[in-house]
Amino acid sequence: MRLFVPPPPPPEPPGSPALLVIAHGSRDPRHAVTVRALVRRVRALRPGVRVETGFLDFEAPSVSGQLDRLARDGVRDVVALPLLLTRAFHAKADIPAVLREAAERNPALRIRRAGVLGPSPLLTAALERRLYEAGVRPGDKGSTGVVLAAAGSSDPEAIAVIADIAREWWHTGWCAVRPAFASASLPRTEDAVRALRAEGVRRIAVAPYVIAPGRLPDRIDAGARAAGADILADVLGPAPELARLLLRRYDAAARAAPAGRWTSTADRPDSPLARPA
Repeated sequence: MRLFVPPPPPPEPPGSPALLVIAHGSRDPRHAVTVRALVRRVRALRPGVRVETGFLDFEAPSVSGQLDRLARDGVRDVVALPLLLTRAFHAKADIPAVLREAAERNPALRIRRAGVLGPSPLLTAALERRLYEAGVRPGDKGSTGVVLAAAGSSDPEAIAVIADIAREWWHTGWCAVRPAFASASLPRTEDAVRALRAEGVRRIAVAPYVIAPGRLPDRIDAGARAAGADILADVLGPAPELARLLLRRYDAAARAAPAGRWTSTADRPDSPLARPA
């Protein structure tokens, strides 16, 4: 039997921007391990692009340190990509401030800020991958209620996006889909599980809408177990769909016409449930 060997990816055009993946950071060492595993997958998909990681807090290297290092290495064009699922405080305030300061320090470095990851059909596909790995089969949708458990935010725009994703995901055939949050917003994971149970949903799965392990994902885990959820999926982590989504955001930012030393494609989200490319 002949095995199919996929062709190697096409070479990147000369002068392709570098990619700096910006992660939040955590005191939990599992967070950085997971982020680096995802970045390794991205590098494997685009071997011709320099891909680096910078953290906003708790972990090294820092975002500003990485941008300074890229400039010292002679890089002239970089896409800064927030490893965030919604446009909340970090996407709207922290990251733009760090990038502007780096641009002022490094006048020869053009920084293009990519959009956050969500919403995207690729994220929905990654959620379903994790549910499948936890034991949910496609034929189970009609009898399974899902709690879409996000980290939470005080930003109403971010909360509304999570509610929209849950609503649209429900229309794909799940018995029910409820949003929940680990902090700053309500309902909590355990409350959403209990509400579904009170409505008569017999099988309940919790799908963490978070990228890496840490304090808030642990709250989701504890809430799911305390309320008696039947299935608890893993965090998104280095899912193949997530790696593809990072490159989609990179490509969109790299294609944007440069406007001086600062370009942003941060306000161009996907429809959450359109067909993944």
